[in-house]
Amino acid sequence: MRLDKYLKVSRLIKRRTVANEACDNGRVTLNGRVARASTEVNPGDIIGISFGDRTTQVEVLAVQETVHKESAKDLFRYV
Repeated sequence: MRLDKYLKVSRLIKRRTVANEACDNGRVTLNGRVARASTEVNPGDIIGISFGDRTTQVEVLAVQETVHKESAKDLFRYV
């Protein structure tokens, strides 16, 4: 699954266009490297997202195309 779509489906970022812009501006890393929106995400990957002066890191636990709002938190865990 594409990184921008995963960020939206997992609800780490609310909209896919915002996720796409964050990737274009270099605010999203995948396994320690700046990632493009089209980068493939797999279970076990570490995603880092910079929001202003703080950085959030999560580990990908599962990749699903669609998920209910309540179970979106089961797709990742904070590192």
